Amino acid sequence: MTKMDNNINKSSAAHAGVGMDRVIEKKRNPIKMAMIGGGILIAFVVLYLIYESVSGGRTFRVDESRLVVSQVSSGVYEDYIPIRGKVTPLTTVFVSATEGGRVEKILVEDGAIVQKDQAIVELSNPTLQLNVFENEARVAGQLNAMRTLELQLEQNRLRHITNITTLEYEIQQMTRNIDRYRRLYANGNYTKAQMDQAEEDLNYKLKMLEITKQSQETDARMQETQLELSTLDTENLERNLEIARTSLDNLNMKAQIEGQLSGFDLELGQTVSPGTAIGQIDDPYNFKMEVQVDEFYLNRVDLGQTGVYVRPGDNEEFPMRIKKIYPDVQNNQFKIDMVFTEEQPEDIRRGQTLQSKLTLGDSAEATLIPNGAFYQDTGGSWIFVVSDDNQFAVKRNVRLGRKNNNYIEVIQGLVVGERVITSPYTSFMDMDRLKLTEE
Repeated sequence: MTKMDNNINKSSAAHAGVGMDRVIEKKRNPIKMAMIGGGILIAFVVLYLIYESVSGGRTFRVDESRLVVSQVSSGVYEDYIPIRGKVTPLTTVFVSATEGGRVEKILVEDGAIVQKDQAIVELSNPTLQLNVFENEARVAGQLNAMRTLELQLEQNRLRHITNITTLEYEIQQMTRNIDRYRRLYANGNYTKAQMDQAEEDLNYKLKMLEITKQSQETDARMQETQLELSTLDTENLERNLEIARTSLDNLNMKAQIEGQLSGFDLELGQTVSPGTAIGQIDDPYNFKMEVQVDEFYLNRVDLGQTGVYVRPGDNEEFPMRIKKIYPDVQNNQFKIDMVFTEEQPEDIRRGQTLQSKLTLGDSAEATLIPNGAFYQDTGGSWIFVVSDDNQFAVKRNVRLGRKNNNYIEVIQGLVVGERVITSPYTSFMDMDRLKLTEE
């Protein structure tokens, strides 16, 4: 082989090597790329959660000027609730028709001030009037029958007395005669037969006297029983007659108390049924308060509890107490009646609304925070506490107790001197920490 052939072979081999070492482009795997991206995202979330945990949880930036910051203090907690009551008459009497009838006369107008026992309307009822007349006739007949019976009983008693007296007189005479007959018989001037006849006649009279006395006692007992029954019947009839007369008198309806008549809108000739309410009479001088109380306090309100009305202007206090508690709960509220225990304000009037306080318990020393809208958002289970450097407010679980219109009692979780946010939490309910900024 020549040298030239060797060079040609080397050149061909070089070209062949160039073709075999060509660079092949790699293809991207989308699944692998997605897994890498997800891992990066998970790592980022984990790092963020670690950061949030270290820094105190979810943080919300809020302008401090929008918040109400209050200080925890120590003081006397007054256990009361504010109440609003409507002034109503202390006494209200409903005027109802005891007996039905037709309206014959209207003697007063609606809204008039009436006096006790003043006639206000006259009704007529022919059936009731006839019933009274019939009862009167029956009573009169029964009284006549009782008088006749009494007369008969008295005559019978006198007859027995007469018979007893006669027998006793005859026995006395016969006893004297027998003594004389015995002396004559002893002297032989009187026969045995005459003596026996005289003694038999005396024994007969003695037996008749005994029978007459027994008959008198029996008749006396029977007469007494008959008289008692007759008296009882008469008394029953008289009571029935009195009831009927009272019913008749009730047709002339009168005011039961002194006061103002209202709801009185009868017309002449109108028929009123028994039991129909035709109006009411209200005491125009003495008042009470009708108060609606939230059902939350149902178990803490009892009869006799006290309250006070403070009159605006001079701040004069008028003590009150609970007189009545109505058991019905409507619209999440129940009603109580409160009366003034001493004098009542002179300037109040019916229908007026008064702002008062109802005492639920005794006053006591306690840790306090001002009452605020935050309570509706948290239910009193937690609160935001402001840091000492006034940079942050951190969520803290607390235990709150009683509350009144001004303060809430702190049982656990706060100390005197700390500052808390008492304004609404609506915008940051889910936050754990607030970053306080200035506008």
